[in-house]
Order: sequence, then C-alpha cells, then structure tokens
Amino acid sequence: MSHDTRSHDPHAKLIHMANQIAKFMESKPYAEGLALMASHINDFWEPRMRTKLFEVIDAGGEGLRPLVLEAAPNIRRPKLAA
Repeated sequence: MSHDTRSHDPHAKLIHMANQIAKFMESKPYAEGLALMASHINDFWEPRMRTKLFEVIDAGGEGLRPLVLEAAPNIRRPKLAA
C-alpha cells in the first residue's frame, strides 16, 4: 500500500515538477536561474498546466520553492476561456 501524500492534493504532482525545475535552476547565477525558470515553464508547459500552477500561486504558493514564486511575474498566465 502506498503512502504517497501527493495523491491527496490535486496540485501535488505539478508542485513537485515546478520544484524540480527550480532546484536545478538554483545551481545557476540567480538572475539566469530566474529567467530560465520562467522561460522553461513558458516554453514547455501547456496552458492547462500553467493555469494549475497559478491556482497554487494565487492561493499563496504553499509548497513551492521561492524561485518558482519569484519567477511567476514572468510566466505567461493563460487567458481564461470565454
């Protein structure tokens, strides 16, 4: 039986993914890591994933590494469906 607590939070996998990227980018000089963090999410995450990321950020960003939160202003927020 698995005791993976991520299964209880619908955003847990996405938080984990964002934090993995941030952890790698933290090995770079700050400004470069910050720019690359936003660039990676903008280039490789589909709008649905970015929408879910912003749900977490807008709710306070609990569980996200600081670099994810600091990169947020440079991440493209998907447009709401009409």
